[in-house]
Amino acid sequence: MIKVAPSLLAANYLEFGAAADDMISAGADALHYDVMDGEFVPAITFGQALLAQLSKKPIDTDAHLMIVHPERHIEEFAEAGARYITVHQEACGFGLKHTLKAIRAAGCLAGVSIKPYTDVHSLDDVLEDADLILVMTVEPGKGGQKLIPFTLDKVRQVKQMCRERGISPIIEVDGGINAQTAQSAVSAGADMLVAGSAFFKAEDKQSFVRELKALLP
Repeated sequence: MIKVAPSLLAANYLEFGAAADDMISAGADALHYDVMDGEFVPAITFGQALLAQLSKKPIDTDAHLMIVHPERHIEEFAEAGARYITVHQEACGFGLKHTLKAIRAAGCLAGVSIKPYTDVHSLDDVLEDADLILVMTVEPGKGGQKLIPFTLDKVRQVKQMCRERGISPIIEVDGGINAQTAQSAVSAGADMLVAGSAFFKAEDKQSFVRELKALLP
């Protein structure tokens, strides 16, 4: 079954606790927590302290670190309660393998993300070190964008690369996911869908999540 991880980025910033409760009530699998530092991406969002509060809720937290030098903060996000910690290939460079191993050593599931214009083969050396591979289907740093169609080819490529290696990390897709684009993402190989604006704008959030979970490849 497809997993659904609504993004806190699209929530009302005055009601984060209620937003997490909405995710739980709707049957979501994880809370996607976008951490932005104003350097790797233009915006600045949330840090470890808020995550520590939200992680008390009965839902996994998926900390997506869109920050430079993420390796410096792995322990802090692990201690704050993250279940998944995802770092960017573009932010880690040659230290990516070490960073993913550090995430696992901290007791979390290790995720790696690539931006729309990053070659999927930049992940060749770390596929076995990742529990989750996040393909960004928009440029990171801003919510509410439309899915870039060619990025779905990257999802297909990643899926095929994993099949050839005989491994099955979670393939996550983030960016422009809604009731219309979700099927295309799943057909391309996505196992987990990050939906921000579409989730919080849905009149019936439970039905929205149920609809996404029921999608077939």
